[in-house]
Amino acid sequence: MNAMTRRLVIGTAAVSMALSMAACGKAGGDKKDAAGSGDTKSIGLLLPENASSTRYESFDRPFIEAKVKALCADCKVQYSNAEGSAAKQKQQFDTLIAQGVKVIILDAFDAKSTQSWVKEAADKGVKVVAYDRLATGPVSAYVSFDNEKVGELQGQALVEALGAKAADANIVMINGDEADPNAAKFKSGAHKALDGKVKKVVYEQSGEWKPTVAGQKIGAAITQFGKDGFQAVYSANDGMAGAIITQLKSAGIAVPVGGQDAGLDAVQRIVAGDQSYTIYKAYKPLAESAAELAVNLLQGKDVKAVASSTIDSDTDKGIPAKLLDPKVVTKANINDTVIADGLYKAADICTADFAAACTAAGIK
Repeated sequence: MNAMTRRLVIGTAAVSMALSMAACGKAGGDKKDAAGSGDTKSIGLLLPENASSTRYESFDRPFIEAKVKALCADCKVQYSNAEGSAAKQKQQFDTLIAQGVKVIILDAFDAKSTQSWVKEAADKGVKVVAYDRLATGPVSAYVSFDNEKVGELQGQALVEALGAKAADANIVMINGDEADPNAAKFKSGAHKALDGKVKKVVYEQSGEWKPTVAGQKIGAAITQFGKDGFQAVYSANDGMAGAIITQLKSAGIAVPVGGQDAGLDAVQRIVAGDQSYTIYKAYKPLAESAAELAVNLLQGKDVKAVASSTIDSDTDKGIPAKLLDPKVVTKANINDTVIADGLYKAADICTADFAAACTAAGIK
């Protein structure tokens, strides 16, 4: 091969290689455009705790993972639980970003602390779906329940449990963690329903979403007001309600107590007559909406197909949002709510200890 021929072959090869590289680059570019912010197939999922409520591990996580898989067969969910620590959740959030995850579903343990995290993520092209609790910062979408309505339903159910005694009833309120913006909405809604319908809220404290703290607070209320000093207890969730009921029983006090989350143990307490009501927030549509929002963001689709309303946070306005409706669960409607929706089977609720109570309540 002479020099001229050799130069022609090399030149042709170089042109061919350049065209191949250009074609690869275009394909990669198309893939990135389709994904909206990168070609990753991972979605981060950060949930806040697992001590006060069993819902996150039992319902939220598996429902989200299943829906992501159904919508995107080759996507995967990278999951972590903060176990009640804002600092731990921040580390988990940073780890996901370092790993190249482009969409994170975040149920913030301390929603007020997330502003700088979410801003830094947004600056790097990472989208955040605020889940259940409205994280501060420029989140791309939010899915939850109408949380003030949750509180209103709690307050109304407590008034109904008191019946004719409501007007003369003193109430103890054990609220959620003040770092959780939902807790303030539950409290506001509950007051809207209670104020003017009961005699007085004589004691009001945060239980911090911790059963041990709630137990301590109700113990302090008993010490301060005595066995007959209050006629009902508002508990912001079921985990705290369980500890409150234990303390009340040990003091020989039987008054209406309500909660939230429709945990299995709470439903069983309702059947047994120890707890008056819970609030059922259907976890499956909540979780599936979050999964759909996350996959849409990953694929560059419009979130407004799912999030048809908007909401304002402390830092941002007009956030695309989907808000679902909660339901009150009492002994009278267990069949029509948590059983009808497939959250629990009658057999899950009506174990040996509760079989007689279930029969009496017509639960089947």
